[in-house]
Amino acid sequence: MSTHSLDATTGASHSDEAAHEEAVLRFVEQFALLLNEAGLGRMPSRVFAYVLADDAESYTARELADGLRVSPAAISGAVRTLVQAGLLARERAPGGRVDQYRVYDDDVWAAILRQRIPFMRRCVEILEDGVELVGADRAGGHRLQETLEFYRYWESEVEHFLQRWQAHRERWLKGDTAESNDSRERRGA
Repeated sequence: MSTHSLDATTGASHSDEAAHEEAVLRFVEQFALLLNEAGLGRMPSRVFAYVLADDAESYTARELADGLRVSPAAISGAVRTLVQAGLLARERAPGGRVDQYRVYDDDVWAAILRQRIPFMRRCVEILEDGVELVGADRAGGHRLQETLEFYRYWESEVEHFLQRWQAHRERWLKGDTAESNDSRERRGA
């Protein structure tokens, strides 16, 4: 079979598909390194980046392993971590025997941020106790107080940020990219 034959369902040549697969894997490795630097394990980072970048809506563990060119055993712990973190959802069709994994939410980044709100509120509670215990008049207490203020500020702004993001996302999904282009120009990109 020629590497330039056309796929009957997509019209894409096999060489185009192979090039696309390689491009996805290059992105996966780059983004996974970034996620790994932020504290997510290497394999969960790779799996999450792959699910974001590849075209399918959901994946079995076998499909993830094949796509990432790793063993299915490497996928097991990664998907467990990602499901527990709320980054992937695990589903099973009624009567099905195989779990399917997908990005947790269509608006994954807003969903991730919303999942962090209870944690941030707990931080505020613990920091309030810490300032009281340590004493705001001491150097350590001052640092705790400043941290507390940061978390309080973050908590007060996160809902406004998410509302602005939702409005921006709606415009972006409709094809209004003027605002996106303006922000890119302000960054100097």
